Amino acid sequence: MTRILLPPVASAGNDVPRFSLSEVPVPMVYATHRIIRDCNALFAALFGATREDIVDQSFSRLYPEIDDFVRTGKMWQTNLSGGRVYYDERIMMGLDGTRFWCRVNGRSRSLEAPFAEALYCFEPMQRPLTSATHVLTDRQRQVLTLVAQGKTNAMIATETGLSRRTIEAHRARLMAALGVANSAELVAWFLGDAARKLR
Repeated sequence: MTRILLPPVASAGNDVPRFSLSEVPVPMVYATHRIIRDCNALFAALFGATREDIVDQSFSRLYPEIDDFVRTGKMWQTNLSGGRVYYDERIMMGLDGTRFWCRVNGRSRSLEAPFAEALYCFEPMQRPLTSATHVLTDRQRQVLTLVAQGKTNAMIATETGLSRRTIEAHRARLMAALGVANSAELVAWFLGDAARKLR
């Protein structure tokens, strides 16, 4: 088990407490260049796996499609650089094929290479996967997730590396496809409040 230096608990003397990932009470994973190098049992269980199943394996195994893995990587490479903390919400997949929404928080240890060494915390979400969700393209789901976080078209464009005009077009097509009149209704649909009415 990898020993990771986490924020210390107040203690006497110069000793800095060190905790292993197994002691962290949330699903946590340590990765280098998007390869899982260590994780706790909570992370493995989230994906219906054991540590042995997924350690030294690519994160791509846990995505529904390889395109999801590639697109997410591009977005995180842009937004995790410089030692920043970043998060997103996305659909992940267990080893048995079960798909679920997950919020992922991450931080890189490297200022220059975001994926060289990073810690990620995975939080399963109660957001339903409806039949309507499945008809959206991967890009539409990505844009919709960022809209639901309250981000503007300009912010979404920066995070995704797309132009603001492209984001505006995606948002307009989403509203037309789902039959909603504005961004508030779009977010309500996404969060599940209106999903049952639209199916």
